Amino acid sequence: MPEAVIVAAARSPIGRAFKGSLKDIRPDDLTVQMVRAALDQVPQLDPNRLDDLMLGCGLPGGEQGFNLGRVVSVLLGYDQLPGTTITRYCSSSLQTTRMALHAIKAGEGHAFISAGVETVSRFVKGNSDSLPDTHNPLFADAEARSKQLEQGGVDTWDDPRADGQVPDVYIAMGQTAENLARAKNVSREDMDHFGVRSQNLAEKAIANGFFAREITPVTLPDGSIVDSDDGPRAGVTYDGVAGLKPVFRPDGLITAGNCCPLNDGAAALVITSDTLAAELGITPLARVISTGVSGLSPEIMGLGPVEASKKALALAGMTIDDIDLVEINEAFAAQVLPSARELGIDEDKLNVNGGAIAVGHPFGMTGARITTTLINSLRTHDKQIGLETMCVGGGQGMAMVIERLS
Repeated sequence: MPEAVIVAAARSPIGRAFKGSLKDIRPDDLTVQMVRAALDQVPQLDPNRLDDLMLGCGLPGGEQGFNLGRVVSVLLGYDQLPGTTITRYCSSSLQTTRMALHAIKAGEGHAFISAGVETVSRFVKGNSDSLPDTHNPLFADAEARSKQLEQGGVDTWDDPRADGQVPDVYIAMGQTAENLARAKNVSREDMDHFGVRSQNLAEKAIANGFFAREITPVTLPDGSIVDSDDGPRAGVTYDGVAGLKPVFRPDGLITAGNCCPLNDGAAALVITSDTLAAELGITPLARVISTGVSGLSPEIMGLGPVEASKKALALAGMTIDDIDLVEINEAFAAQVLPSARELGIDEDKLNVNGGAIAVGHPFGMTGARITTTLINSLRTHDKQIGLETMCVGGGQGMAMVIERLS
């Protein structure tokens, strides 16, 4: 049975939504640049041999609509290349990598693009009150509970299923983080320390050239070049973060210092079978060993990495002790900390170059971005086995185990 190997990886800088460096570039144009950059890394691969372009996008609407994956393949000039757009929200471009893995294992193709994009800046703008209400009315009570919390209501989380109610699949992600912090007794102090850690590690990674090795500069419509992430801040201290006010509840624990911002960005991987890579003389970067996906209550979605990682590890025949480095997407410190504790992850192996609290989390990009960063980390630290995992809006988790090959 053929193995799925990652032979190229490219990611854009990550911009801050609405006011950052990538706000003026369309998502399709941004993705085209990243796919081209990834393919340029493997000139031995004739694009005519690509079987599919699979694009992850968390919020596929507006400029991110119209089957963006197919839009990208045509913009690239590859009319013969099919394209599809997939959403699994925060793990959308990890899902496309999983699809490439499955297709290769099934013998239904040998070469795939697994890409991801999110440009929050370019999504539907204007007054949200003017948009139609698309929520299923069965979630109305849950939505009312969420609004009550935003206005200073009850600050503890109880499983709504216990009272015969439907958990809110539309719940704001910040509210899920508040729920989880209280459910798992994660303190504001611990979350703030973790946020500072992310910023400080990212600052160090920038100084030693780590992120420069994985970022592909983006050319904007006006011809200017963006070559670094907007988010990381130099000199962040605990005292500075500890003074920030909560953003989701009046008595809340989640602040701008311990959660990720809204972002823009794109990334692309080229994934082939090991047999095709050998035929073309391409040295793979990494092998995809296994993946896992899980579901849980939407109102505590931040624990998603736990069961998803357990599934991926079991399929790989490994335990957490076999993992050299771990990347958990830092949507919120409130979800990374309890997930890492339940999985037994050594902090010295976790997000060793900082994470999304500093770097950013463009939903559809994040899966492919973390894969790129994890491969970079394994190579930089001369390690072999990595685990990538994340929580997913709507109450899911996803994970992947990879082996560095070069």
